[in-house]
Amino acid sequence: MKLKKHNQQLLLSSLAVSLITASVTTVLLQLHFCTVQFQTLGNFCGKLIRENQANRQVVFQMLKSELIEKKVLGEENILPLFGYRPVDFWYRDDWIVVLAGIGFVAGVLVCVFLLTYRKKKQSDRIDTLTNYLEKINRGGQGLILETSEDEFSALQDEIYKTVTALYMTREKALTAKRNFAENLSNIAHQLKTPITSISLLAQMKKEASDVECFRQIKRQADRLTNLSEALLLLSRVDAGTLVIKRKSVDVFTLLTLASDNLMELFLQAEVSVDIPENGEVFVNADLEWSMEAVMNLLKNCMEHTPPGSTVHCAYEKNPLFVKIVIWDEGAGFSKEDLPHLFERFYRGKTERSGGIGIGLSLAKAIIELQNGIIHAYNLPSKSACFEIRFYERGVC
Repeated sequence: MKLKKHNQQLLLSSLAVSLITASVTTVLLQLHFCTVQFQTLGNFCGKLIRENQANRQVVFQMLKSELIEKKVLGEENILPLFGYRPVDFWYRDDWIVVLAGIGFVAGVLVCVFLLTYRKKKQSDRIDTLTNYLEKINRGGQGLILETSEDEFSALQDEIYKTVTALYMTREKALTAKRNFAENLSNIAHQLKTPITSISLLAQMKKEASDVECFRQIKRQADRLTNLSEALLLLSRVDAGTLVIKRKSVDVFTLLTLASDNLMELFLQAEVSVDIPENGEVFVNADLEWSMEAVMNLLKNCMEHTPPGSTVHCAYEKNPLFVKIVIWDEGAGFSKEDLPHLFERFYRGKTERSGGIGIGLSLAKAIIELQNGIIHAYNLPSKSACFEIRFYERGVC
């Protein structure tokens, strides 16, 4: 339909130009013919007079003008001497001239019609875009805008892109607001548990031994400390103020240092760590923060594997990325937990360590800040597995 209208406008424009051009050409040709006739007749009359002596004397006697005599004896056209002009040879009842006039008027009318139609169409398009923006400003849904191929198409595309970007920004802001409210609620819940425990322990101090009471209070205080440190770290990640100093780090050294920091917990859980040396493989990362991320993954595997088992680590390098794999010998992730493992404050159905649900989300944030990705899955043996990929030039 739009192509048909465009073709119609093009046809009318061509018709108008053709009519006006033909009319003007006809008038110009008619004027040219008049001039030619005027000149031809004048030359003929002058020649006739100059060659016929008797006629010349009669004309001179009639004109009685020395000026005319000089003109006649010369080579100039004598018709203007008698008051004739080229326009006197115009045939006003010539049907060709009449048709030319009609064509010219018709062409002008078509041009006026096209200009009026075009102006109205432009006005309608401007009104459409204005109403669209007003609808958006009032909070209406207006992401779908009818496409038209005209001089406003580029402007319409830019408006559509801008509105789409604003919608996405608004959705992100609303999502962030909802997440903030949920995180605040989770933080309050996490703080409430150790504070309540400390309060109860303080009341029971008279009935319990001082050593046991002190041990319990210290345990809850340590939990509060870990929670506050984790929350502060999360806030730095969200604010973009976490300083990452990337340099070449040996992966085997990274895994070994991370496991050494957790050695006491592994011994208490009666779980060992297997980190085979697989040659020199380097990754461009911050050693301290990468250790923090790997420690959270190792700790998660340790907490979900039975005593006497082993947490395994492996690493390799290919032309695209460096891959680090950490897996346990436990029952693996449940199907319901897999999509939510890296969400903040999420605690799986099989969680039995009393954690606060921040470790995996922190690990993910730290790794992504270093141009890496992380995902979790179950191995064919049903064991839980974490896979980290560090890219040198951008995440693929």
